[in-house]
Amino acid sequence: MRYTAEHKHATHARILAAAEKLFRAEGFSGASVERVMRAAGLTVGGFYAHFASKEALLAESLRAFMEERRSLWLSGLEGLKGPAFLEHFARRYLSLYNRDTGQTSCMMPSLLSDLTRATPRVQAAFVQGLEDLTSAGQEQLPAREGATPRQQMLATVALCFGAMTLARATGSRALSGEILDAARALLLAGPPVPGAGEAGPRLRSGQDDARASSSRKKASVRTPRAGRSRGASGPRRSPPARKPKPH
Repeated sequence: MRYTAEHKHATHARILAAAEKLFRAEGFSGASVERVMRAAGLTVGGFYAHFASKEALLAESLRAFMEERRSLWLSGLEGLKGPAFLEHFARRYLSLYNRDTGQTSCMMPSLLSDLTRATPRVQAAFVQGLEDLTSAGQEQLPAREGATPRQQMLATVALCFGAMTLARATGSRALSGEILDAARALLLAGPPVPGAGEAGPRLRSGQDDARASSSRKKASVRTPRAGRSRGASGPRRSPPARKPKPH
């Protein structure tokens, strides 16, 4: 029986939706082809009519997810610039709702560790999605001293993904919420408060090593070596015998 192009497209979309849901819940390694097809209400044999491999499925899922989420994360922020853009972007992503609805929100916290071991094809799909998100976001960010717009957006995305991963990983809801608050606060923090918590200039690593070496040398001069005392360098010699005086 031959299916229409519309039917094949709809089936393809069902497989992608089922895979994305499983990837969110259990990561890439926890979603087998059999489980994906069962969740989609299809037989395993039909999988390879749509995807050459499980890696091909993940790559396409990542592309679709990043494209959809880029629109969602940036929607309505086009008129905002600089700190105002960062504030709305961070609050939109680093929310308790996003933390508590892992099966319907961002799947990055579930997949990041899998992506470090993924095939080049899968990693390339993620890189493309990350590049598209960064390119779109950096347009809203003016250059700052020490950080280009691209660097600011990359750091923002990295902090958001990392903070959400930690927030979901901890069993403490109080600490979880504090992690999200801390990430938002760091993104929006102003310049240092004068006189607050100043600990003086930090030595460079080379200076640290030199100071530590100098301290060790001084300590070795002050402290006598163990087992070294006067006369302990070897066996004591008897004085030479005196010759008898002639009578």
